[in-house]
Amino acid sequence: MTKAITHPYLPNTNPEIKAQMLKEIGVESIEELYQTIPEELRYTGKLNIPEALNEFELKREVGNLLQKNKGTNEVISFLGGGCWQHFIPAVCDEIASRAEFVTAYAGDEYEDHGRFQVLFEYQSLLAELLCVDVVNVPTFDWGQAAATAIRMASRLTTKKEALVPKTVAPERLKIIENYCSPDVEIKLINYQEATGELDLTDLKNNISEQTAAIYFENPSYLGFLETQGEEISRIAKESGAITIVGVDPISLGVLESPVQYGADIICGELQPLGNPMNYGGGQSGFIATRDEMEYISEFPSRLFGITPTSQEGEYGFGDVFYDRTSFAKRENGKESVGTQTSMCAITAGVYLALMGPEGMAELGQTIMQRSQYAMKKLNEIEKISPSYFNNVNFKEFVVDFNETGKTVEEINQYLLSKGIYGGIDLSEEFPELGQSALFCVTEVHSKADIDTLAKELRSYL
Repeated sequence: MTKAITHPYLPNTNPEIKAQMLKEIGVESIEELYQTIPEELRYTGKLNIPEALNEFELKREVGNLLQKNKGTNEVISFLGGGCWQHFIPAVCDEIASRAEFVTAYAGDEYEDHGRFQVLFEYQSLLAELLCVDVVNVPTFDWGQAAATAIRMASRLTTKKEALVPKTVAPERLKIIENYCSPDVEIKLINYQEATGELDLTDLKNNISEQTAAIYFENPSYLGFLETQGEEISRIAKESGAITIVGVDPISLGVLESPVQYGADIICGELQPLGNPMNYGGGQSGFIATRDEMEYISEFPSRLFGITPTSQEGEYGFGDVFYDRTSFAKRENGKESVGTQTSMCAITAGVYLALMGPEGMAELGQTIMQRSQYAMKKLNEIEKISPSYFNNVNFKEFVVDFNETGKTVEEINQYLLSKGIYGGIDLSEEFPELGQSALFCVTEVHSKADIDTLAKELRSYL
């Protein structure tokens, strides 16, 4: 006889509760729910799932697993590539962890206690940084933001292809291709070997009457700046295509907004704005445009606005043009979006309010100064080049190890033994670059950190 088990962590596993639920829906057993699944598709073996541990054992087991991880507080990290280490002021977590924000689901009116307003303030602050009018409540990550922006462009133009540089982050490119399929074809455009920037000849050869959008990133995934933004936008507009630019918002304290060189839609990642690295996850993407109804109509996600109430001198906050969202249209929506990263938006809003324009400018200058110092120190080491591309960089740069006789994997293993996380190995993502790695330097890296990296590389190579 099979022993009835109530699982300590899964709800509704008590046999009596299960029986009540089955009775309520009019079936005798759980097996009846699976009758429509053919027998040949059912797994009849026993799953290799260990028995549940009690609470004390589980806590000890998870603690032992976590101890295997080495966080950036224990080692010096030069990792980047879409999830970057930046300083997070304590006030960011202090405000974002308030109960009215933590417990509220997406800021619905029946339980809103300031969440609508804080999301409106986030939108306003980011819009000011981007020099645009409209910013959405965030998507899951930069990849989805870029993919949604491309689908928006496709709907706006009724065209079915988008042009994307080959230098886009491979993981982001997979999201874009998957999310746009099968409605929008993604065509990859070559880059210039010397600078990494978009090959304009190849761009002109591939753009057509079917091109809905040109998407590029600035700074690029490989760190260099795309200085041809104005020309790319001109090529797009001449063909009736929309220009979409992906940005790291923390760079905009020193770099001009993509709007200033012709971007119609801007997207990017909120993680640098006060959000922790979260083991490479916990990302949050944004989309921004100018205040034109045709563009606003294509946002599938929520937008919050401010309006006077019936009480003179009082203002309220709420959804703008809610009927266009997937929440209102449900199965008839243009796209389906979630709400799980709204907390990241609140944190980003706090961060931007704290930094202000002068703070963002000072931060950008600091990052560029330190990354340039790192490139200078690495350039003093024989057989390596700290800049694979002959271009200007913001906080990331590709280090060329091809003449060292060692692989990036071997170099990173050595650095790890010295308490350093080295750069991202690009040998698989971009095999044409050979043994190269993407390094990241931000405001958290001291002169001593950079000198230590240079010292260890010189010692090993």
